[in-house]
Amino acid sequence: MNQLHVRIEGTVLKSRIERLYAELEARELRFRPHFWLSDEWFSPDGVPGIAIPFYLAHPRLARLENHMMLEVEGASEGACMRILRHETGHTIETAYRLYRRRKWQEIFGKRSQPYPEYYQPKPYSRNFVHHLDMWYAQSHPCEDFAETFAVWMKPRSRWKTQYEGWPAMKKLQFVDELMHEIGMTRPQVSSKQHMYPLKSLRKTLRQHYADRRLHYGIETTNFNDSELRKLFSDSPENSRRVPAASFLRQHRVEFRRYLADWTGQYQYTIDEILSEIIRRCEELNLRLDRPPAQVRRDALVMLTVQVMNYLHNGHHQVAL
Repeated sequence: MNQLHVRIEGTVLKSRIERLYAELEARELRFRPHFWLSDEWFSPDGVPGIAIPFYLAHPRLARLENHMMLEVEGASEGACMRILRHETGHTIETAYRLYRRRKWQEIFGKRSQPYPEYYQPKPYSRNFVHHLDMWYAQSHPCEDFAETFAVWMKPRSRWKTQYEGWPAMKKLQFVDELMHEIGMTRPQVSSKQHMYPLKSLRKTLRQHYADRRLHYGIETTNFNDSELRKLFSDSPENSRRVPAASFLRQHRVEFRRYLADWTGQYQYTIDEILSEIIRRCEELNLRLDRPPAQVRRDALVMLTVQVMNYLHNGHHQVAL
């Protein structure tokens, strides 16, 4: 990976970083995070900077990422800016050591709280803002702050009306007051260190993707057969009808994208779950016994339930 010879300069990433800087200026914030390429998105402890995944620095690498992981996180300008604003929240927290403030701890919690291996979000909770997928603000106090900051910072954000009456409004008002306080002051931490830069990574791309697919893959499991039999049929009288496995393969891309959008999980993880469901349909020799349009509608409901049950039972490690 250290031989890829890709850079941020001369790519769309440069213009997106400049757009982020313009947003910070518009908010009258003096601080500017620094950037470098690595193997994934992150902002390290103690360093007020942001690592950007290497695949966003070249179209061929983006195509490889899409081929191996079925999506490219941060590929579109909108998605990239959402992540950049979130990560900037982490860098400002670090640069000004905001987590040490008593009021910050009272509102968001303690930064020392361990990151969970799994978390089960409450989708209808009004204690948290909504920014990134999977109700990410609920995973940890630091993520809660970063998400709140991102909502506050977004240009033309309507947080004052969107979150009116929500307990989360208290967090947004605190961030608003805090940013006005630190605005043009000098950061307490100004390290320009690059953690795990691409030029230091000696792993091959083959090994990199093998590790990622293992991390975002699933354990072998048996899904609820009774639910599959409600959707499809194993009756001999339907033996000449369309196999359920073939039907699911036909709609696999559509279902995968829908479920990934709804759950906030990587498409690769969803695709692995779909593979297991398709395999089980083949083993049970299930077939369609109703019009395809009706089965498609019901399949989306069933698959959503199956996927959410699987994820919320702690089978999948959330990427944090």
